[in-house]
Amino acid sequence: MNGRQIILDQLHGREAAALMVDGKLHDLLVDSDSIRPGAIYRAIAERPVKGQGGMFLRTPDGTVFLRQVKGLRPGQAILVQVTGHAEQGKAIPVTDRILFKSRYAIVTPNAPGLNISRQIRDDERRDALLAIAHAEMGEDAMGLILRSSCLEADDAEIAEDIRAMCDLAHAITIDTGDEAEALTEGDGPHALAWRDWVEPAEIVTDEGSFETNGVLEAVDALQTPVVRLGSGASMIIEPTRALVAVDVNTGTDTTPAAALKANIATARDLPRQLRLRGLGGQITIDVAPMPKKDRRAFEMALKAAFRADQIDTILAGWTPLGHFELQRQRARRPLEEILSEVLR
Repeated sequence: MNGRQIILDQLHGREAAALMVDGKLHDLLVDSDSIRPGAIYRAIAERPVKGQGGMFLRTPDGTVFLRQVKGLRPGQAILVQVTGHAEQGKAIPVTDRILFKSRYAIVTPNAPGLNISRQIRDDERRDALLAIAHAEMGEDAMGLILRSSCLEADDAEIAEDIRAMCDLAHAITIDTGDEAEALTEGDGPHALAWRDWVEPAEIVTDEGSFETNGVLEAVDALQTPVVRLGSGASMIIEPTRALVAVDVNTGTDTTPAAALKANIATARDLPRQLRLRGLGGQITIDVAPMPKKDRRAFEMALKAAFRADQIDTILAGWTPLGHFELQRQRARRPLEEILSEVLR
């Protein structure tokens, strides 16, 4: 099927959302038992980590870790927000720079000022959005960012979204408690789909729609490390405890340009594969052997592909052995872990 579909259903009894683009699975969100990124806690400082400038904090759901903390004493209460999923055996990462994010607006309690997404370039529309922001925020000391989704949105919906986020931000930030407490639980897959998948799409909510629209078949394909790239080429994605290894193979193609074609095909599909599989951390690509003069084309394809991806990824560059390394935020739990959890 051509076009975009947002499919809201369940995967093995867990709330899930899938984004299909021209019949191909583009994104997948599956709920799990772990703490959701975006959850906000009143946490209690426990012990600093010397040499790292961080501190372990106690929450009702376990220990979290706050980096680059200053002036925080053991026993002190502090508001923090979960930023991602923890590596195995490590504490959940949090920040004290809390954001209240919705489909159109992001309220920033610690960063005053009114800002509009740079992707909105039309001066007339920017002026109209700025007027809405001033009308809703008034003399509020909190900051506001209007997202790119405001470009085509209804003004009344934008204003309502700003009010809702401001009300939530005020309710949370005026908190004066001194015991560890969960204040928000973070958005689930259906709410995240509404919040972040903002381009026009057909919305499918029928029970069993994952099966009828090819999502289950695509999820099955994600459970194998081999990704076919066409013309016999493939990449193999294998997560280990230390890193995610990506091996590129040309297969049966023996033409002079085979390696470059396979490497560029890998670059273009890698963000989608990492996103769907929920993989992050250190990623090492063992590219198909190619002349150094072709590296520039590979890098450009890789940068273009990750530029369109919402998960923060740093392209670290080439190693002496000719591998390419990336560092990616652990924004999601690995799909393999979630499926193992629900299929026990």
